[in-house]
Amino acid sequence: MQNVETARRGRWAVATMFATNGFVWGSWAPQIPLLLPKHQISETTLGLLILGLGIGAVGAMFFSGRLISIYGSRRVMLSFACAVVPVLPMVVFAPNLWLLAPAMALLGGFAGSMDVAMNANAVEVERQLGRAIMSSSHGFWSLGGFIGGVAGSFAIVHFGSGTQALAVSVIAAGLIAVAAPHIVPDAPHPPTQAAPKPHVLIPRDLGLWTLGFLALFCMVPEGAILDWAAIYLNNELGADLFRSGLAFAGFAGTMAVMRFAGDSIRNRFGAVKTLRVSGLISAVAMLAAALAPNDVIAIVSFAACGIGVANMIPILFSAAGNYPGIASGTAMSTVTMVGYAGILVAPSTIGFVADHVGFRATYAALAVLLLVVAAMAGRAAAADGVRSH
Repeated sequence: MQNVETARRGRWAVATMFATNGFVWGSWAPQIPLLLPKHQISETTLGLLILGLGIGAVGAMFFSGRLISIYGSRRVMLSFACAVVPVLPMVVFAPNLWLLAPAMALLGGFAGSMDVAMNANAVEVERQLGRAIMSSSHGFWSLGGFIGGVAGSFAIVHFGSGTQALAVSVIAAGLIAVAAPHIVPDAPHPPTQAAPKPHVLIPRDLGLWTLGFLALFCMVPEGAILDWAAIYLNNELGADLFRSGLAFAGFAGTMAVMRFAGDSIRNRFGAVKTLRVSGLISAVAMLAAALAPNDVIAIVSFAACGIGVANMIPILFSAAGNYPGIASGTAMSTVTMVGYAGILVAPSTIGFVADHVGFRATYAALAVLLLVVAAMAGRAAAADGVRSH
């Protein structure tokens, strides 16, 4: 009973860490446009800076698994969470590009490493509770991002960008302090099971890399909706600015709601069936958006796509954390790194493709990626390993 109660507290503690990470990212978003006039830079230069942030995040994820295998997800998560606290003010108060560029890379690297560790810790909580919690954990990330974006925008307008950045750091530090005592440590590996292989930077297990590319196939469509759906509605369907903005808003809203419901669905039907049905729903919805005759149908289709996409990444991350024969941190860092590369690659690549073939064909092609995930859902069977602990 004591262990169960500890795991329950750990469940809410790791949810708080997800919310904190999302809150920082959400608070960073309204700061981005302010960098243009402050540093007198072009949108191209800003794009390169954001690319550096993304490379910092994905690059740090590459090494996070080794740290987790040595020190455990709890210590790594808390270390990088504390490192994240002062970085947003460092970015906002950077007086020139020579300091701004490394500060943004640090923001990506620290927050990315925290991301890997908190996903690994969520897997540990799943093991100790014997049920899924990953989807709702990602739901808390979405909730934190929403609060950070809305409150951050309000604070910047009324109090200034510097005050907002400092307030975000204080709030993040407070959330981390509240959660830290209840974060569960990694349990020792059961003696009756084969010990995982020691960490290597590049695992050679084809099945693990398959999970990574399935995560990539989920995140590229997500990035495509985030970055290009509004332009698609505006340019090809004649939507006004308000309706164009509803495309991603509808997608994000349904995704957040479904993530909070996702654990119950997965606990009832299993990870493989949930992933397969989710992939089919998202693929059909994405194709409907590509073929939509008007902006209203497209908005509804993107919202339906959020219903499907919502629980695909949490299931794949759970499958990685429970992947047999490989240390949880190693597997998690590999799949997370490959998956998040989709967010990094999607903006430029999809823009280039859409410029040549149009957004309709582009979104139709992305529906095929989601069908591939549905067809290969059996690869995520390890996600149901949480039930056997």
